[in-house]
Amino acid sequence: MIVRFRYGSTNLNRLFELEDNIEAAIKAAHAGEFDGDEIATDGSDGFLYMFGPSADRLFEVVIPVLKTVDFMRGAEVTRKYGPMGKEVQETTTVLPDK
Repeated sequence: MIVRFRYGSTNLNRLFELEDNIEAAIKAAHAGEFDGDEIATDGSDGFLYMFGPSADRLFEVVIPVLKTVDFMRGAEVTRKYGPMGKEVQETTTVLPDK
């Protein structure tokens, strides 16, 4: 699963806190693993990466955590179905702006 979001700051403390919460939620649910992030050097936007046996289960576990922070408003969450390295089906959900 990939989350594309707007961040808007070079101070990454809030992002790191969110990542810790995502990692804890995924681990507690035995839903997969948090794989890391990519963030623009100017802090404008970024990506979060996670994987597991079920993209739908990851989505179910992670969405409530994402909704706790304002910089995830409008984020695009893409679930990928199928084995890594192969052609996969994708579903993208945009989180509400409010």
